[in-house]
Amino acid sequence: MSVYYTLCFLSAAAMGIAFINSKISRMQTTIAITAGAMILSLFILISGQNNWFHLTQIATETMTSINFENFLLKGILGFLLFAGGLGIKLPNLTDQKWEIAVLALGATLFSTFFIGGVLYFICQMIGIQFNLVYCLLFGALISPTDPIAVLAIVKKLNAPRRISTQIEGESLFNDGFGLVIFVTLFTIAFSSHTPTISSVSMLFLREAIGGICYGLALGLLFHYLISSTNDHSMELLLTIGVPTAGYAFAEVIHVSGPLAMVVSGIMIGNWTRFIGFSKESEEHLDRFWELVDEFLNGVLFLLIGMSMLLFKFHEEDWIVMAIAVPLVLAGRYLSVFTAYLGFRRYRSYNPWSITILTWGGLRGGLALAMALSIPSGILVIPDKLIDVKELILVMTYAVVVFSILVQGSTITPMIEKAKNAEKNAEIDKQ
Repeated sequence: MSVYYTLCFLSAAAMGIAFINSKISRMQTTIAITAGAMILSLFILISGQNNWFHLTQIATETMTSINFENFLLKGILGFLLFAGGLGIKLPNLTDQKWEIAVLALGATLFSTFFIGGVLYFICQMIGIQFNLVYCLLFGALISPTDPIAVLAIVKKLNAPRRISTQIEGESLFNDGFGLVIFVTLFTIAFSSHTPTISSVSMLFLREAIGGICYGLALGLLFHYLISSTNDHSMELLLTIGVPTAGYAFAEVIHVSGPLAMVVSGIMIGNWTRFIGFSKESEEHLDRFWELVDEFLNGVLFLLIGMSMLLFKFHEEDWIVMAIAVPLVLAGRYLSVFTAYLGFRRYRSYNPWSITILTWGGLRGGLALAMALSIPSGILVIPDKLIDVKELILVMTYAVVVFSILVQGSTITPMIEKAKNAEKNAEIDKQ
């Protein structure tokens, strides 16, 4: 079966789970799809082990044929980030620009080195010879909050404005910066040439600064193209050019495509929306991209749930999975807490801000895609043929599943308490 047909059937499965969920449950759609896919994966594995149905090999080959890494990083990521950028309100972003910058870059760097350093120390204690650079690589791919998961779950809960802006803005920008940090550490870990401080710095600057500048140029180009036509269909059609050709060209010139999509999305959503689109297009812009976003999210979260079929779990895998979840939560909490020590010197914040930013810092398909890009064959435990890729993959999967299913489904009460805290603060002012 071709990859196209496979994706067609997976799309139908995602929509089927979403439809059933809408009829029998109030669970958030992406959480329901992930949980449904995991239940299906477990059923396939258990049925194969008990000789009920022999679907394990077929399902595993199907998942392998899709190439999750390319599907996300070189496919739908541009669409999802562009759609996220369109929904960002620039005045809110401007009000929180320093907070978002510190969280997106500073907190991500802090978390990367904290998680990597502590993981290295624990692995040495329990006898797993996991090199420091590989531990830092895991820290780099798991530290950024995933904008796809955050926007799909947290954004729809109507959190207080400042908290919502921080968590949305941070997730969109630290996604791009996180990829740049990951690429930098990936080059150090696996490059055949010995990296230097200048080469690593140039790589970081080219990807990050180049991605932002390219995003500005791309947004400007499509602003003028959209402004030059009054054809409603053509205006919406032109927006598709940004996450398709625009995203692909970013890879050609070796700059960060994710950062470029966020920047161009914010430009078109806050500038072109009001002076470039016709009235009819302006009214349909959000609805059009919301449908694109919902569809692609459904397929992505189904693939996250079914990624379980790709793993062969060893005893050591379960150990590092148990370590990874609390370690990543601790890294997230400390990075946010440290940032807020500085923030609170200049303005006051909702008392639930740190809690929500910590618990709402979800991880998703982006972290899995980065983990899948790690080369196989670098053995850590030779007698069991456990390599670097396997350990990082299972740790990433544990964090992603916990993040989506547990954190995503339990954050609502925290947001409600934050709303009540804001209402009480307004009453006290009066």
